[in-house]
Amino acid sequence: MNPRLDLPVKVLASPIVELRQYTLKPGQRETLIALFDREFVESQEATGMTIIGQFRDLDRPDMFVWLRGFESMDTRKEALATFYGGSVWAAHRDVANATMIDSDDVLLLKPAWPGAAFDLSGTQRAASTTGEKPIQNKPLAGIVAIRIHHLRPGAETDFASRFKAEAVPMMKAPGVRLLAAFVTEHAENSFPRLPVRTSENVFISVTGFHGSEAHARHEAALAASPNWRAFWQAAELDLTKPTETLRLSPTSRSLVGPSL
Repeated sequence: MNPRLDLPVKVLASPIVELRQYTLKPGQRETLIALFDREFVESQEATGMTIIGQFRDLDRPDMFVWLRGFESMDTRKEALATFYGGSVWAAHRDVANATMIDSDDVLLLKPAWPGAAFDLSGTQRAASTTGEKPIQNKPLAGIVAIRIHHLRPGAETDFASRFKAEAVPMMKAPGVRLLAAFVTEHAENSFPRLPVRTSENVFISVTGFHGSEAHARHEAALAASPNWRAFWQAAELDLTKPTETLRLSPTSRSLVGPSL
């Protein structure tokens, strides 16, 4: 039995999180999603990690984005060594790797403030099936937006505090929910076999929307808000490059979705 199918009250995932963006060969995303959701969810979680969410990027058809969490850097090292040294990865790695151009775009993260991790209370993962239809063949029930803000060194704590106090209240709206917020974890990579972007200094927000229209309305409302514009004008002093926005559609087995 998968112990994460029926999670107890107030489960936060996780103290350490990886945000992984994979560039795939053209037309290979559905192949990887089918393989991942069938073979790589329970097998990774059996080692002690949490597969938080896996997504199609709505604006980049050859990108697969996913999140996994760990209880500490030490448990990350142990879990990754167990999985990548185990039989499931050995059996399927060639097929998985054959879909990919690059799998090294990885950010190592920690919650931006106490309670900012994903609350997985009561979530249930859909059972594994032989596959799911591509996104263009079914209605889009909701989306998850990840915004990556690149900060000057040392700005994370102050930026996160101001974001929580000033930006989060302005983001509240029907059909919208801030799911999590993270900053860079600067600890040494405990599993160097898998690279991470060690030079990055980021603040990341993860927001769920009931659909693309809800996302568009929310973005328009914020853009029209003088207080929102004032917050970001002040924040420009801490930003080193343009903010990245990922518009994502959860796969059928993702724990994280707009309804979380």
